[in-house]
Amino acid sequence: MSPTGDGILFKTEEYAGRLAKLKSEMERREMDTLLISEPSNICYLTGYEAYSFYVFQIMIVHRDVSEPIWIGRSMDAVSVRRMTYLSDDSIRPYTDDYVQSSEKDPVDFVVAELKEICPTLKAIGVETGSFYYTARIHNRLLESLPANRFLDAELLINWMRIRKSAAEVAILREAGQISNAIIADAVEAVQAGIRECDLTSVIYRRMIAGTPEYGGVYPSSAPYVLTGSRTGEPHAPWSDRTIDHDTPVNIETSGCRRRYHAPISRTVYLGSPPESYLRLADAVTEGIEAALEAVRPGVTCGEVAQIWGKTIARHGFHKDSRIGYSIGIGFPPTWGERTASLRESDRTMLEPGMAFHMMPGLWLDDIGIVLTQSFVVNEFGREDLTTFPRQLVIK
Repeated sequence: MSPTGDGILFKTEEYAGRLAKLKSEMERREMDTLLISEPSNICYLTGYEAYSFYVFQIMIVHRDVSEPIWIGRSMDAVSVRRMTYLSDDSIRPYTDDYVQSSEKDPVDFVVAELKEICPTLKAIGVETGSFYYTARIHNRLLESLPANRFLDAELLINWMRIRKSAAEVAILREAGQISNAIIADAVEAVQAGIRECDLTSVIYRRMIAGTPEYGGVYPSSAPYVLTGSRTGEPHAPWSDRTIDHDTPVNIETSGCRRRYHAPISRTVYLGSPPESYLRLADAVTEGIEAALEAVRPGVTCGEVAQIWGKTIARHGFHKDSRIGYSIGIGFPPTWGERTASLRESDRTMLEPGMAFHMMPGLWLDDIGIVLTQSFVVNEFGREDLTTFPRQLVIK
């Protein structure tokens, strides 16, 4: 395997298998062309992981063209050549005068390329729900290609990604080792008198340094470090407030290895928790253990969530939100795959190779606790990607 961010991640045969599967699904949907805007899906098909998605970038897959076609900013073409198997003819950069210009639109560049390289151009799939496919892009395509039929290809590739190969699971394990190191450093560093931002800096250092064996890269989301009354807020940013004694500290973060994530969350209580907080922690701990015990092929996401719900209900607690989601490749703003969720209404059946972040935290107005587990479903049940103890840390 290449070092982080250096060279092609997987064997060419793995990428070829993914592309063949995608083209087969495109044929089933009577779609000759697919425009891919989500960086995670571009990465899945080619290994490309550069931070170039902040400007217009798209990948074209045509059923009768052997390789995907990358279209992006000219200065990033060198990274495509280094990180992917794509030939020079499949790398079609636009010049820099298209970037954030009021005079030139990169969609026009894409349209010209589509007409040149696609043997047929009848039914075009687009990722309508992608964070990176805007209404403006879509409208421009409709105006420029009025004779073509546009199909909704939202989550087409995302659902392909949900079952990980053995090579992908190996990288998820490496991400999990980085996550273990991050949370261990955070637990050691947290103490009364330091600021939330000071603790976050410890997390970032280990996040990027990784382990001696595996270097880290930036994850898809910033860490969440919330203390005291702010532990009731799941996604607020850290602050420069000083951490008090006798207070909970919620930490959520993830190691990232070649864009693969293994998130982890833990609560550290500084001082002596009140009996009410210990009851909350016991409920969450019992609930996650019961839900994890249920994970195995053939069980649905909904059945796992139901076991969690029934377990915490015996303690008098209820959680409205889902308790987990599928994970794998991730780019900002999320490390979730946007497919299966561990919620009672989700009938997705668990299969070997599926990876999830079970996130059954409870946020109760001005107090909260987080205790999570990333895992991969295997033929026997599951393999945990992180090994840090699943319990409230009292320090």
